[in-house]
Amino acid sequence: MNGTITKRCGCRDAAGRQLVGSCPKLKQRTHGVWSLMQELPPRDDGTRRRFRRSGYKTKGDAQTGMNALAALLDIADRKSDPDGRRRIADLLETVAASGEDIPNYDETKRRFATGQSLTQHMTVAEWLDTWLAGKKALRKSGETRYEVDIRCHLKPRIGHIRIDRLTVQHLDEMFAGIAEGNAEIHDANMQRRAAVDELKTIPWKGSENRGRRRYLKDAIAAMEPFRRITGPSTQKHVRDTLRAALNTAIARGAITFNPASYVELTPAKRPKAMVWTAERVEAWLRTGERPSAVMVWTPEQAGQFLDFLAETQHRLLPLFHLITFRGLRRGEACGVRWADYSAPTRSMTIAVQLVQDGWEVIESAPKTDSGERVISIDEYTAEVLDAHRTKQAAERCEWGPAWIESGRMFTQEDGERIHPGWLTDQFERLVELSGLPPIRLHDLRHVAASLMLAAGVDVKIVSETLGHSDSRITRDIYQSVMPRAAAEAAEATAAMVPRGSARLPKQKAVEAANEQDGHTMATHEGAKIIAFRPRLVGA
Repeated sequence: MNGTITKRCGCRDAAGRQLVGSCPKLKQRTHGVWSLMQELPPRDDGTRRRFRRSGYKTKGDAQTGMNALAALLDIADRKSDPDGRRRIADLLETVAASGEDIPNYDETKRRFATGQSLTQHMTVAEWLDTWLAGKKALRKSGETRYEVDIRCHLKPRIGHIRIDRLTVQHLDEMFAGIAEGNAEIHDANMQRRAAVDELKTIPWKGSENRGRRRYLKDAIAAMEPFRRITGPSTQKHVRDTLRAALNTAIARGAITFNPASYVELTPAKRPKAMVWTAERVEAWLRTGERPSAVMVWTPEQAGQFLDFLAETQHRLLPLFHLITFRGLRRGEACGVRWADYSAPTRSMTIAVQLVQDGWEVIESAPKTDSGERVISIDEYTAEVLDAHRTKQAAERCEWGPAWIESGRMFTQEDGERIHPGWLTDQFERLVELSGLPPIRLHDLRHVAASLMLAAGVDVKIVSETLGHSDSRITRDIYQSVMPRAAAEAAEATAAMVPRGSARLPKQKAVEAANEQDGHTMATHEGAKIIAFRPRLVGA
């Protein structure tokens, strides 16, 4: 199509009329500016349209712009793709009106080839909504987690940015903002905690004390409520959510670069599981502090807890027994059905779990594909489950028509399924009543793993029993949990290699060396001295 390049200036004649292109000074190199005009394909109604752009310093710059326009128009074939030509023309008309730079050829060609809009650019927020709506076969818990990441972190901080203009720097600034927010939340929590602690120390009696308490209560009410910071694990999940969304955008041709893949975050360290040794229990009794977020009972402590439940005849003993010995997750234990248990073969299929979403309970498949598994049940646990079945049958008869037939192995007294959150609360209360050092309900699963490893069960079998996707996960989590087993393994390893006198303990090795060299160890006034004694030939 036709296009022209002209040079003009803002000079005027004596009458005040603009000279435009007839100014005699235009022959000078530095006078005036260059502009271009490119004919575009007509609109749908047949009206004419043009692309105009001025302000070029040299004719070469204007020619470069003209060449860029011509290349863009040639993306769609002149004869066979009139609709495509109109799409390109719509884009250039929009750019001319907005004053934006002439679009990049490669990007425009890619968007044109994938059928994307050339005149409308999707923001990060719009794309995240589109991506989440298109996720298929997503568990409710996973969908909720994605939705929280998008609503609480990604949309407020980077949602307004065009998806094709998102950079690593934008994401670095986002996580820097999260860090600043964490500092503010920490300070606010500390202030509120200090005020609450001070309020507890003020007596109730006395007008002065009542006035002080009233003042502190008003101050606390005006403060921000206690909030959780966005820790390293959550930040990593936010980045992973964005990276997954942008990878889909790349697959659909919307963008070509994923900045989330190049963001460096502080590594989220998984807390190491630690055993409640006698020394740690003593320190906990003295200070009230746990050595680690993940604590594990010794076999003796686990036995004491189960004995406590047996002595108090607690109806949830079979459930906690099963978790302790077979390592079921909380949701798996709440969701297991009698139909999943075969008494003759002493095997249990983990096929469903109850997942807590807010306070709502949803039945879903296990956490991972490897979570769908068949576990073996030992003879003692089978006896516990058989006794539990008999007791549950008695409860069914007692409740009569009011009994809720949920089909679950572990239920409330009326047959209703057990809420996972309620189970956690019950476990914490029972641990406190037992007098044992505290662990989380999930830590009973760690106890099961520790017991199996201490019993010499192969780590592959332990991994399959727990439902881990890889036995390396099992090794990483539980390698330091059982110091007694580790010590025995170390001694057994050392005993495998036969040694001479060098293998003897230090004192015996010294005596053996002295005997060989004609030396003896003697004691004089409490000090060790070496006395030389010639060795008799033939002795």
